[in-house]
Amino acid sequence: MKIVISEKKTGKSYGIDLAKDKDSALIGKKIGDKLEGGAVGADGYELEITGGSDSSGFPMRRDVSGPRRAGVILSSGTGFRKMGKGVRAKRNVRGNIISDQIVQVNTQVVTMGSKPLEELFPKAAAGAEKKDEKKR
Repeated sequence: MKIVISEKKTGKSYGIDLAKDKDSALIGKKIGDKLEGGAVGADGYELEITGGSDSSGFPMRRDVSGPRRAGVILSSGTGFRKMGKGVRAKRNVRGNIISDQIVQVNTQVVTMGSKPLEELFPKAAAGAEKKDEKKR
């Protein structure tokens, strides 16, 4: 499972590949739940789950209950591209509970730890710098 930690203060994100034995700490949590950062290697941090996606790429949606994939009629929000005013369409999305089908979980920092995230995850920061250099 991949965890993406976003830090609003700096505007940076850090991706972490979580081992199979550690992802059980996330299974059963809902979007909006708080998570202790030590579970993902960010000791001292408190994270909030903001979303994710499953193995087929379907996004998690806060207002769909359960860990299931469902076809819902949407007019805006996650999993829907605006096609015009008043247009609704049926789209497949994933529920708001993390299950073993979820491949990526998105989080944001609620409370900061003693060390900055750049020190905890130096590999992720180095990868972001290389991408910036390629764009120039």
